[in-house]
Amino acid sequence: MSSPKSDRTEEMSGRKVPALVISGFLGSGKTTLIRHLLDEAVREGVRVALVSNELGELGIDRELLGEGGEAYVELDGGCVCCELSDDLLETLQELWERVEPDRIVIETSGVALPYDTQLNFWREPVCRWIGDDAALVVVNAEQVAEQRDLVGTFEDQVSSADMLVLNKIDLISQADLVSVQQRLRTIEAEAPVVLCSRGRIDPRLLFPPNAHELDRSGPPPEARPHSHESFKTREWQPQRGIDSRSLEAELARPGLLRAKGFVETNEGLRLVQVVGRRIELSVPERRPAPELIGRVVLISRAGSQA
Repeated sequence: MSSPKSDRTEEMSGRKVPALVISGFLGSGKTTLIRHLLDEAVREGVRVALVSNELGELGIDRELLGEGGEAYVELDGGCVCCELSDDLLETLQELWERVEPDRIVIETSGVALPYDTQLNFWREPVCRWIGDDAALVVVNAEQVAEQRDLVGTFEDQVSSADMLVLNKIDLISQADLVSVQQRLRTIEAEAPVVLCSRGRIDPRLLFPPNAHELDRSGPPPEARPHSHESFKTREWQPQRGIDSRSLEAELARPGLLRAKGFVETNEGLRLVQVVGRRIELSVPERRPAPELIGRVVLISRAGSQA
């Protein structure tokens, strides 16, 4: 008698798995959107394997997304669209063999380009089982409304999108929303745009039931010429019991693009999130691993004083 495991492996051998590459500039809301997709997958009984490429090596996203068990893998120390492409290939194959997923989701770092990540799907051995794929680029509506950091990496990401998710629309006015959409259309004229707040998007838009199974037996598409901007990350360890005002003052430094971490303030443990000029201190949903408390990753452009 065959086991359920062997039965599922046999079933998987004749079926291709859809893959979704989620990209977007620093602080666009990718992790929140993925948390929503994972919650929906659990509710629907869908098996999702997630690869997360976090900029910085603290593993904060793992805490925010939940442990995820063997279906969650973090790749750090580089970018999945170039430096870590071989690691990505090996990780995807291991996940397919070990987890036998119904869907693959790859969260790139805030500086990676989705198109170059997708090119890895044409490589052996994953080209045999990865089917339809798409690049979803998450855009922070407030960032566009403030006309902040809209060249270079941002433009490259948006122009690579198969679909744009305009996130955080609750943070801007209706008039700004119109101008933000017009600005996106000057960069990418064809990709559909979905509006949302807090990353809440219907998974059926991203994984349609009638998606075609792409044949990857031919040569891969050509890589698009691009160059990476230089970003730097460093760790800041604020004093335990720091008051909120002092914490916010330290995080308001010019040139800081993104910050994320857990800090024990005089009011209790707080999840620190900085995106541009917006600083948020919130109570985390669950207490993180002790080694992550009192550590904040700061991301800025190379050459910045932040």
